Amino acid sequence: MDTRINLQREHFRRGFSISHQKVVLEIDFAGSLWGYTEITIVPTSNELRTIHLHSRQCSIHKVTVGGHQAEFAHHDPLSSISMGVPAEASDCHRHPELKRKIYSALQESDEGELSIAVPREVSLKQCGQSSSGGAFSEAATPEPQTPSFPREQSVLEFTPIVVNIAYSLRNPVDGFEFVLPTDSHPYRVPHAYTSPSSPDAARCWVPCIDNLWEKCTWEFEFVVPKSLEEREPTHDDEESSEPTPTVVVCSGELVEQVAHPYNSNKTIFLFSQPVLTSVQHIAFAAGPFHLYSIHAEHSADDTTGASQPLMYAFCLLGHESSLTTSTSFLRSAMTFYSTEFGSYPFGSYKMVFVDQLPTQRFDSATLSLLTVDLLHGEDAIEQAIEARHTLSHALACQWAGINIIPKNWSDIWLVNGLALYITGLFMRKLFGNNDYRFRLKKDMHRVLEWDNGAMPPICQPQVLDPPDTATMPFINLKAPLVLHILDRRLGKSGTSLGLSRVLPKLFLSAISGELQNNALSTHTFLRTCRKVSGVDPRSFAEQWIYGSGCPSFNFSATFNRKKMAVEITMRQDAPAFKAMENNEISRALMKPVPFFEGQMTIRIHEADGTPYEHVLDIRTPFKRYEVPFNTKYKRVRRNTKRYLARQAAAQAAAEGDTEAAEAMGMVDMGFGLEVWEKEQERENWKVADWTEEDEGIMSGATYEWIRMDADFEWIADITFDQPDFMWVSQLQRDRDVVAQLEAVHALADKPTAIVSSTLTKTVLVSNYYFRVRCEAAMALVNCAVRKLDFLGLFHLFKLFLRYCYDPEDPNQDLFSHKYVPKPNDFTDLPEYFVRKSLVNAISRVRFENGKSPSVVRQFLIDQLRYNDNTSNPYSDGFYICTIISAAACAVVSTAPPERGELLPSEARSEHSVEDAELVKQTRAEVDRYRSMDRLIPSPHNIVTTAALEFYMMLTVANLIPAQTRVFFPLTREGNYTQVRIAAFDGLLLTKWYTPQIMRYILAVMANDPSRVVRRHVARNACHSLALLVQIGETKSSSKESESLLIEEDGNLPEKTKESKKSELDAMIKILRKDREVGKNEYLREFLMPIALASDVDHEVRWCVLKLADILIRPVEETPPTVKIHIPSTPIAELPPSLPTPKLAVKPTRVIKSGGPPPKSPLASLNPPTKLKLPAIPAADMIARTPAAPLAESSKKGVSFAYAEPPSAVKSKVRPPAKIVTKPAHVPKAQSGGMSLNDLRASRNALKKLKSNKHAALFLQPVDPIRDHAPNYFDVIKDPMDLSTMSAKLEEGMYKDRFAFQADFRLMISNAKLYNAPGSYVHNEAITVETFFEKQWTIINKTLEAADRAHPPLPVEVPKSKPQSRILPPVPKAFQSPIPDAGPISGALIPAKSSSRPTIKLKVGSQVKTSEPTTSELPPKPLRIKKAKVMEPPVEPPSIDAPPPYVDDGSHDLLQEVLAIEAEQSVHRHRSISEKERDRAPANPAPGKRKKSELLDEDDILALATPAKKEKASHSDPSPSVVKSSSADSTPNPKPTQGPAKSKKEKQVEPSSRSSTVDVPRISLKGKEKESTSSSPAPSVAVGKVKKPPAAQPMTINEKKCKEVLKTIFKVEGVGIFLRPVDPVLDGCPTYLDEIQHPMDFGTISTKINEGRYQTMEDFRKDVELVFSNCRQFNPPGTYPVTCAEAVERAFKKEWPKAMERKLSWTEKRGLQGVMTSIIKDDVSWIFREPVDPVKLAIPTYFDIIPRKEARDLKTIRQKLDSDKYDSVEAFQSDVDLMMRNAIKFNGADSDVAIITNKFDQRFQEVMGAWRSGATKKRKDGDKGTPQPTKKIRTE
Repeated sequence: MDTRINLQREHFRRGFSISHQKVVLEIDFAGSLWGYTEITIVPTSNELRTIHLHSRQCSIHKVTVGGHQAEFAHHDPLSSISMGVPAEASDCHRHPELKRKIYSALQESDEGELSIAVPREVSLKQCGQSSSGGAFSEAATPEPQTPSFPREQSVLEFTPIVVNIAYSLRNPVDGFEFVLPTDSHPYRVPHAYTSPSSPDAARCWVPCIDNLWEKCTWEFEFVVPKSLEEREPTHDDEESSEPTPTVVVCSGELVEQVAHPYNSNKTIFLFSQPVLTSVQHIAFAAGPFHLYSIHAEHSADDTTGASQPLMYAFCLLGHESSLTTSTSFLRSAMTFYSTEFGSYPFGSYKMVFVDQLPTQRFDSATLSLLTVDLLHGEDAIEQAIEARHTLSHALACQWAGINIIPKNWSDIWLVNGLALYITGLFMRKLFGNNDYRFRLKKDMHRVLEWDNGAMPPICQPQVLDPPDTATMPFINLKAPLVLHILDRRLGKSGTSLGLSRVLPKLFLSAISGELQNNALSTHTFLRTCRKVSGVDPRSFAEQWIYGSGCPSFNFSATFNRKKMAVEITMRQDAPAFKAMENNEISRALMKPVPFFEGQMTIRIHEADGTPYEHVLDIRTPFKRYEVPFNTKYKRVRRNTKRYLARQAAAQAAAEGDTEAAEAMGMVDMGFGLEVWEKEQERENWKVADWTEEDEGIMSGATYEWIRMDADFEWIADITFDQPDFMWVSQLQRDRDVVAQLEAVHALADKPTAIVSSTLTKTVLVSNYYFRVRCEAAMALVNCAVRKLDFLGLFHLFKLFLRYCYDPEDPNQDLFSHKYVPKPNDFTDLPEYFVRKSLVNAISRVRFENGKSPSVVRQFLIDQLRYNDNTSNPYSDGFYICTIISAAACAVVSTAPPERGELLPSEARSEHSVEDAELVKQTRAEVDRYRSMDRLIPSPHNIVTTAALEFYMMLTVANLIPAQTRVFFPLTREGNYTQVRIAAFDGLLLTKWYTPQIMRYILAVMANDPSRVVRRHVARNACHSLALLVQIGETKSSSKESESLLIEEDGNLPEKTKESKKSELDAMIKILRKDREVGKNEYLREFLMPIALASDVDHEVRWCVLKLADILIRPVEETPPTVKIHIPSTPIAELPPSLPTPKLAVKPTRVIKSGGPPPKSPLASLNPPTKLKLPAIPAADMIARTPAAPLAESSKKGVSFAYAEPPSAVKSKVRPPAKIVTKPAHVPKAQSGGMSLNDLRASRNALKKLKSNKHAALFLQPVDPIRDHAPNYFDVIKDPMDLSTMSAKLEEGMYKDRFAFQADFRLMISNAKLYNAPGSYVHNEAITVETFFEKQWTIINKTLEAADRAHPPLPVEVPKSKPQSRILPPVPKAFQSPIPDAGPISGALIPAKSSSRPTIKLKVGSQVKTSEPTTSELPPKPLRIKKAKVMEPPVEPPSIDAPPPYVDDGSHDLLQEVLAIEAEQSVHRHRSISEKERDRAPANPAPGKRKKSELLDEDDILALATPAKKEKASHSDPSPSVVKSSSADSTPNPKPTQGPAKSKKEKQVEPSSRSSTVDVPRISLKGKEKESTSSSPAPSVAVGKVKKPPAAQPMTINEKKCKEVLKTIFKVEGVGIFLRPVDPVLDGCPTYLDEIQHPMDFGTISTKINEGRYQTMEDFRKDVELVFSNCRQFNPPGTYPVTCAEAVERAFKKEWPKAMERKLSWTEKRGLQGVMTSIIKDDVSWIFREPVDPVKLAIPTYFDIIPRKEARDLKTIRQKLDSDKYDSVEAFQSDVDLMMRNAIKFNGADSDVAIITNKFDQRFQEVMGAWRSGATKKRKDGDKGTPQPTKKIRTE
């Protein structure tokens, strides 16, 4: 689409365009800006009412539009992100929600943060019409994408309006940087500049339209202090003390610099930018800069240089000497670009070198901000090369990147590629053609490594977003290469000079205005190429621009003497396409090219030395070409006249005859080398010659060599095999540096003595380009092998000996020589680079065992020790870095184990004394250089950086311990940035997740002054985790935690499933389970605050969220759904008329009994009414009322709950206080009576259902409009879906799992009823039903097995306690007010959640109140969603009959509703109701739930999966054998209540009784929050049982209680609970009347200190009393209740940790000693390893012995080490189970049984010996104590 049309549409959508913007700012270097901006807008519509602009961080003070003050709204979505109250915001599991909110905020910001209302006084005056094309030239050809859009379209023009915005900016985070002196940098020069810190940086310092394509002219006015220095009194004659003036450098041209009219200490700088420019290309910098003017070049045409643009360079004080050296070459770059590609598009060019720039460069119009690190002195070598490339590219971007911008984001490859391409052409002029072609070849190899299927095309027109930052380096690498090969192909057309004619035309069209908005598209570029060259580039573009991947060629050549032709076989592959061959989605997105076609030039150097070029037309993946051969005779003999003439010419060339050299074309680049001419020298260098056999083969060859792709027209991996002598000829005789490089790489793969000699000769001959010589030196490493007697190493030493003192003995063995280098002299730059390559090559020589020879390591030590740079005019910093890194490479072995997993034992066994001594000497030298670098710094402290990297490598290789003491001090502020980065890298490769270092790392991410350091640390914190796992740092702990998880789950099918996951998923799981990493408290505490901080860097925020993604399991967000509820009966729509409300005695305390705020619209806080409920139909009404409004309320947790019926007298005073005794720890999902096992089974079944691919149709409720089912609710009266089931399950609306199953079947039956058989939905329903039934059968069997092992409680209920299912008593008049309950006589009230008491209806009753515990045990709330679930059971005889019913007028209405609803559901619920009636008495109250049923959630999930491969695991609480309670080895054995067990159980030793005691089970996952210590928990009967012993409550642990209090004291809002309530001070005079038992945390702390608590349960009750009192006195939703909820959440999170029980350290160590002794004993040999049915040929083993009951000593030891036993008895019961298994499988008379009995005797002896040596620890255990807590206190 035409750029003009794009802009027009954007302007019409926005309502205006911008023609000019003026910015006036005063800069205060203390950290603030203030001023105003005037934006001249041109309305495009008379409907413009609101002007939307972008503005972040700025404080807007005043806005005027057309001179009239305007109203405005300024809202920054990014700074307004909130995650709720602080307690909720710090929940690290909510990081996906934060990420979603950030995305939403970014999307919201696109429209603009500043909205300005156009005042009514401003009239939009039309000033005429103009053609849409009037502002643009018609010379350009319209693009074919928009043929139907008219060229001439009338556009209404309106009078421009000026919008004036006064604003200020203080301490900006993004967009603008203040660099000021600090304590760490006291001498830093203060300055300020616009910073590209974020993609939307422009809007962060000025209100604007932050759009790359929105351009306008600019005007700037800056007010700055005249000087930043404090003037000191000086003498008149001392002019040198004048302070340095403050300078402002800005995009555009300097108009003038004037003194401030009112303040002589300030200066005003005025700039103007007349060229249309985007705000994203505007920058400025202010500070005391030093100015250097780059002088113009004088030429014949322009002797004064007046026509050349002005060029200036600015730097901070102290860098003046480096500025000239670094930037003086830029004038030649400006001249080159202007001459080759057209005039400079602006008036001047300026460079400012600043400190703390987050990127290396920031390019803007006429101005480039660059990091000060690019400056270098005259003694620099590597830095000079890098600076020339970077600065040349910055200047080139003024043509392509600033003046010319991409038309769309997909065209960014073209703009970036053009800038890099013309930069490369200038570098060719600067460094030569050899350097240019060498760089191209190296870049091509890098592209081939990346573009193998992992990278997208460089141009994706279908992608409208900016390219990902991860792919931009690849695009910038491949784009100039694509332009290069395009230039080569266009140049072969015969009528074109390639891009040298295309580019000037493009740049000219941008300056002249032909290029619309100066936006260049790929289509326009290709069209221009076609016009200029006449070549259609569409095929090229489809392959190289719009497609991804690169071809791989395999060539072979044979000579056909009959045809006198060379037969060349070509085979092409596309690796990227093969990688995605089976993935249609990837192929559609990445567009890999299956086959590349085009022409390839090959060059055959025939026998007479003449090269002949041939063109292969590649049109198929495989083809055989016959290339004609021109020479009619065989290879030139060495005695022919032609050969002798060539040799004579070569000799003359070697002697310096330039004419002869030009005539022969450098036949042999090494001819005449002295070393190769003298026989003695050849022997000294061990030069190898061709054998006679080789000579014969060479003389018989018909051609010298063949070059594929001789013109470098392909980015391809070309494999071509030819004999080594041909490669040698190519290396020595082909002058093309690319040919030489290909020959070196080919010879490196053929290590022979001849090759080693040839490569050595290449290094010696200075005629070769020095980078080819460096490559040859590196290739010699391949010849340093034992089969060649390490000839390559000899040649490397011999080559390096040229830089050292000669040995006294000419025949000195170089492998034992001490290499003392001569003083450095780097004036010969090629020799300097060759010397560095030799050092690197020598360090890479290895023996077969992966270790480098000791002579190599000693050689490197000597180079460090004897290095002398005193007389060298150049710095040796980079050379020293090369030696240090080479020393690290040589010290580290490359042998397996790979991936750096060098275990200590292996390292010790392979590390000899000599190795250790060499490492010690190397470290000493490196430390010496590091100390010297502190005193005499190298450039940017590169030597210190190299030393830190040296320590890093040795630490990772486990050769030295972690050098935290070395790294840590260098990470602090005050060190050079690159040193800090290297130190952080070293720190992150150690165990940085220890709490102290983790906290420091997170603090650096959040608060470090250097943005570069913050970003680097945040990025590498994520990367280091993967590296630490790979190198084994986290392996031991992570594997342990993983094994713990598997044993805890008790499921081997789950482990089998885990093994099928990708390595990445497994790694993430390991990290999340690691206690030091994923469970790190500091990480979980600070991640979210960092991500939510207002001053956090945007890149750091994303890295922190990425870290959270890796380490922290996210909480599943429920997607928001819009539900249209169609009621089934119209009666419930209208609430009945209620009697006149009567106010109660205390109307202000409506909800003093506590509870959550009402969520349902049916429960409101209207004045309470005096209600009467019908007597007999009450139960039916509650159970059979699924009317539509009630169903909706049920989804929101509305339920009935009745208080215990007290006497009439006590109802006025006592009952409210009784409510607080209701246990608040019952989860909401179990409030309906569902057991924990059923809940987990239902949850896991639901999870599997939702993940089933066939269940997509059932995830959400049916929407008649969305799903095109208008009559759905006419057919289906009771709709059901998986989300509703999930909501009901979590709200506690299911009584047991069968009610859940019934809802599922209802959903399936609905689908089958509404959809015809054979339809898609009907078939999907059948599939889902089959899947569910299969899983449900497995779950049922599992839970039934648990029930059999632990029979349910008997139905007997003592009269002193109510039944768990209480029928509602018939109330009289209410004595206290209740909320108005909506349509049905106020019967509905909000349901209780797991953390809040239920709001109850206080009703009068005639039920007897003599029962002492009636009010202490809370009744179970009754649910009303489905009658089938809540069908009341037969009334137990212990409940008194209700009194006669008194009708209050509502009976008829209720009966009518009940009749309608009962008629609809009676048939559907009859069978289920019967089932419920049978099961109801077996469900005790929540406090009395059977502990034997508490299976872990993952256990249920795994048990529902068919077992395939299992490992001995002990965490299943429901094994199928008798005596499972005592044998169960989970840390928390489950109690059961019932009669005595079978006879087998009586054989258990009394010592195992305590394993069955009720112990609160603390899940490692933190999911269980129940504590059942207050409920009776008799143990399993073992032996002679008379009375089940009651569970002993856990003795108070004051330390843990204080830790809990310390944690909740940190919660915001806890302050109101820290002292007792003062009725007078706190303004609540009735508090003590309503709250009978006040409690606060201050009182609790006092009671702990005074030792007034006996058990942990007493402490918990007091804490919960604080919350219940608060809810009882304060209405829901008030501030105290909100604070109580936040504190209660923190308490419930910490309480399970406090209740966790495990063996004491003494017991654990004792049992480990027992295990060690028994394993060493020979009698234990059959029990040492797990039973393997395959190896032992006993395939039926697990049929007899269930997998979950399999035990062995190895498994028991693992569980013991992992703290899986909570008592000695649990450990002993596992050993007993192991012995019983052996006898059970093998028989009582077998040999195994005999050995088992001996083992039993030996085990009892060892245990007895251990027990006799212990104190009286075990006595309490025999009485059933769950954990010997008292014994620990008595020791």
